[in-house]
Amino acid sequence: MIIAIDGPAASGKGTLAKRLAAHYGLPHLDTGLLYRAVAKRLLDAGLPLDARDHAVAAATTLDVATLDEDALRGRPMGEAASIVAAFPDVRAALLAQQRSFAAQPAGAVLDGRDIGTVICPDAPVKLFVTASAEERARRRTLELVGRGEPADEAAILADIRRRDARDSGRATAPLLPAPDAVILDTTGLTIEEAFQAALQLVESRIAAYNSL
Repeated sequence: MIIAIDGPAASGKGTLAKRLAAHYGLPHLDTGLLYRAVAKRLLDAGLPLDARDHAVAAATTLDVATLDEDALRGRPMGEAASIVAAFPDVRAALLAQQRSFAAQPAGAVLDGRDIGTVICPDAPVKLFVTASAEERARRRTLELVGRGEPADEAAILADIRRRDARDSGRATAPLLPAPDAVILDTTGLTIEEAFQAALQLVESRIAAYNSL
């Protein structure tokens, strides 16, 4: 069983993906970490984020098993990832790794921005998780404050809107729901309410798939 979860930054897709993976006993991959890792390699080497050839080289040699999630979190890395993710060659270099992860015998849960449209277009379960930009900025602010990091909610909102525009407007694999994805708006929902709503949607999709 492959569960594909897409959505914009801070929509709650990562949290839901982890909980659904735990619920069904499936491996989980936050595909956004791959792009963050590519961006980090460029920054660590003192290279600009628009160094396309270096970004492609980093993506080609990336090992999913060695991703350091703690080092890749944080607002600056998210912004940087959005820049390198706009390169079609970078996305192509990471495509096989993501599909290989999804092809595990029991299946997998993957979250990102093009899982249902590009990575796993035949996934039986596709969710597109969203929330208002203001709510997403509020959540990201609370997350950063909880980690002891400085947080300016107005600046975070501006970043989110900029990332939304970049992710939705790129020529290759733009952020948009797959035609057969179920939309889940988490604005106004608690984490538990969002999880229960997602679980019901997944169960209904599984039931429909098994009845074919």
